[in-house]
Amino acid sequence: MDSREQSPQENDLSTEDADIRWEEEQAELEYYEKKFGLSDPTPSYHRKPYLEPRPMNEQLRFKMHRAQIQALSEIVELDNVWETTYTAARFENIFLKESLHPFYTQDQIVDVIAQVKGGKEANVYLCKAHPSTGVEWIAAKVYRPRQFRNLRNDAMYREGRHLLAAEDGRPQAIKRRDERVARAVKKNTTFGAQVRHTSWLMYEFSALQIMHAAGVPVPNPYGVGENAILMEYIGDEKLAAPTLHEVHLEQHESGPLFERTLESMAVMLHEGIVHGDLSAYNILYWQGEIKLIDFPQVMYTQGNPSAQSVFNRDVKRICQYFGRYGIQANANLLAEELWDLHTAQDPDDLLADLSRVDSGEDGESDTTEEE
Repeated sequence: MDSREQSPQENDLSTEDADIRWEEEQAELEYYEKKFGLSDPTPSYHRKPYLEPRPMNEQLRFKMHRAQIQALSEIVELDNVWETTYTAARFENIFLKESLHPFYTQDQIVDVIAQVKGGKEANVYLCKAHPSTGVEWIAAKVYRPRQFRNLRNDAMYREGRHLLAAEDGRPQAIKRRDERVARAVKKNTTFGAQVRHTSWLMYEFSALQIMHAAGVPVPNPYGVGENAILMEYIGDEKLAAPTLHEVHLEQHESGPLFERTLESMAVMLHEGIVHGDLSAYNILYWQGEIKLIDFPQVMYTQGNPSAQSVFNRDVKRICQYFGRYGIQANANLLAEELWDLHTAQDPDDLLADLSRVDSGEDGESDTTEEE
């Protein structure tokens, strides 16, 4: 938040508008307090500035709240002192450490070794796993700050999806009764944009959970935060697994891998899921096996009228790639057959799917408006 003086427009706010504005800003403050563990149970006369009671004068309210957010940002800088093997540029270093620091404090990773993939929306890093995880390496997919995200036609992907938040390292539906969050998202405030940004990550993590449990070849998901996902690392210390687009398959490999990809798409349909952007660019290849990756734009066959056309596009791209190896397939006919055969007629909704993966999760489906 900036520290400028109260504007004339803010002074002219009606009492009702001012109360709404204050509630929205208070929601943002509570969000950061929870994120960085800043709740203070001490008596009111000992409380820190960012926890002072709400002043009656509206102008003082806004000034105080801006000061509170500034104080939080300074605390964040102090909290993110963490030395890593990987040396990042200054700006990258800020969002990298802020995004991965919770996984470090929770004993999931101990070091960041290298960046293994850069993209428009996210970078992937090779991390040294904590011994308690039982694996040596973990991949961390860190989304760039939301102003750098560039998903085209994102409204098409968001149709039928509800907002998800990160609660104790798990996706959780934002309840419809939380009107402050709904207003912030609708008005696209800074807080609202962060909520929507986090929801994209939660959908990717949720899809990985569901697909991994269903036997689809995807990286095993280990953890999620508001800006990063921890998952199984595919590759070795020296080389991350390339994508299908980057390799030349042996002739004997192409047929089985084509069938494996179609089988994976069929299982996804059975679970009510369409990848939404499947191609040779987001299928990893390692030691003769494949792993499907990149699920933030995942679509649901029930509730999104664009799901079937997007699925048809995914099938077409896969057929085009394997067509280079002499595999002939009618993409339109194949997509229609897969859709008719495997689309679930009465699928569970997302939260029920998640409860099947994690039986300890609250299955409440009371959610706010669409992303």
